[in-house]
Amino acid sequence: MDVNEAAGSPAAGPGQAEILARLAEQMREIAAAPAAGSGAEADAADGPGWAGSVGPGRRLPSGSSDARSDRRSGRGSAEGAAAQPAPGHPEDDPGDPEAVARAICLRLLTGAARPRAGLAAALRRKGIPDEVAERVLDRLTEVGLIDDEAYAQLFVASRHRQGGLGAGALRQELTRKGIDAQTAASAVAVVDWDAEYQRARALLERRVDAAMAHGVDTARRRLLGLLARRGYPGDLSRQVVHEVLAAYDAETDDGWS
Repeated sequence: MDVNEAAGSPAAGPGQAEILARLAEQMREIAAAPAAGSGAEADAADGPGWAGSVGPGRRLPSGSSDARSDRRSGRGSAEGAAAQPAPGHPEDDPGDPEAVARAICLRLLTGAARPRAGLAAALRRKGIPDEVAERVLDRLTEVGLIDDEAYAQLFVASRHRQGGLGAGALRQELTRKGIDAQTAASAVAVVDWDAEYQRARALLERRVDAAMAHGVDTARRRLLGLLARRGYPGDLSRQVVHEVLAAYDAETDDGWS
């Protein structure tokens, strides 16, 4: 039955007629409203949970004017910002000191092997708490990225061969780099007396001409000082200096004969 007819029906009492009249007015307003499919009504038609729903538990469509307004004003962005951290270097995140410490160590270890003490000092300079640094260094040691024994062996082989350093100087250098005494001694033990002798002699043979320009006594003193600074033991140094000067004198005598 039509609502207007119901409103004018004799069967309707005074109170009921008033209710039916209001109902008829509401139905006319609904009929004059835009058809479903536009605006929020269309959004609701897509059902709960769709990206275009609005109201509690409902979201705006990404292309809607309200959503664009939200983006411009910053409304509704707090959740997304919290869920997705800003990109950048791990060290840029002060909230995770362990990640920062790990990034520092890995970057340093990429270029060359490093002793544990050197990495610990680097972390301390960056303000990493000691307990965090210890955890990171322990983990890197467990996986083999930090190996003080291997580092000491490589250091000794390189500096003895290329730098001409003796066992004493090598041991001092390793200690200065934070290698413990036992590890340093084990690494230096591979340098035998014959190898030291050959290195020391080769070093002095390159310097003896310049040293002898000031006389034999000055040359002896300077050559002994050179070997001492390089960490060669005293008895070996004296022997090598004596032999090199004797060989120089012999060559000079032959040159004048």
